[in-house]
Amino acid sequence: MAAVSDVLKTTALATAGCSALALGYASGIERNAFVVREVTMPVLSPGSTPLRVLHISDIHMRPGQRLKQAWLRELASLQPDLVVNTGDNLAHPKAVPAVVQALGDLLAVPGVFVFGSNDYFAPMMKNPANYLFAKDHRAHGNPLPWQDLRAAFTERGWLDLTHARRELDVAGLTIAAAGVDDPHLERDRYDTIAGPANRAANLTLGVAHAPYTRVLDRFADDGYQLVMAGHTHGGQLCLPFYGAIVTNCDLDRSRAKGASQWGADTALHVSAGIGTSPFAPLRFFCRPEATLLTLVGAPVGGHADARGREWSTPTAAVH
Repeated sequence: MAAVSDVLKTTALATAGCSALALGYASGIERNAFVVREVTMPVLSPGSTPLRVLHISDIHMRPGQRLKQAWLRELASLQPDLVVNTGDNLAHPKAVPAVVQALGDLLAVPGVFVFGSNDYFAPMMKNPANYLFAKDHRAHGNPLPWQDLRAAFTERGWLDLTHARRELDVAGLTIAAAGVDDPHLERDRYDTIAGPANRAANLTLGVAHAPYTRVLDRFADDGYQLVMAGHTHGGQLCLPFYGAIVTNCDLDRSRAKGASQWGADTALHVSAGIGTSPFAPLRFFCRPEATLLTLVGAPVGGHADARGREWSTPTAAVH
């Protein structure tokens, strides 16, 4: 019996030690191991010239996050043609200046955006079990200064797609874009933008913060070539050989991040996001990311799968 007891104690100590190491890695290393992922998606109308789109999402900025701010400033060196920001920029009532300064030269690039719950309301402590067993549970923190953030974005030329359809010319291409308010807060009112997408455009683009299937289905039914969203954090805490445990919405786990197909004619890109809630500052097997999408013309008479590669240095300059 003594031998069994010793084995159990040793096992418990080893398990506790491994858990502590994993926690330290997730909170101290991986959540700051920012990566730029590159993906090529054949979604433009056939014959279109390539379009470089930078997808940023879920920054969850606090004023003192110098490392994140420095990394964001360097994203302009990627020289995108278009920036798509799918929301959750804030995690603190005084973070608007930090977001604007960190985005820096990207705000001089044509851009579109929608907001998420953590643009409207501050994050708050939540029961982690709710992500698994009470997925419809909603709890909101104090209001955040989203009006100030919207003014900063629009004054610099970015287009607010909240329940709006807009057309813009970028790099010699016509983009017909539309978006909805945050589906996670049940603020989406798709009927305000409903109707067939402009097929004369080189790209028809749908934008939402949270990729709820009801919204993805509506964009697909209206013929949008590409839908972009965030919110999931890629699962944030993932398991090797399994992937995301949850998506924090009704999207299936296999689409928690990256490029996929939604129906026959619509591509989907979900960002794993850049930040975390201050109450859960952890990432495991799910590095914080921005994505540079190279959109190219679809093959005539058929569809091709999205293909991608990833490159990064954990906290260094993008290049």
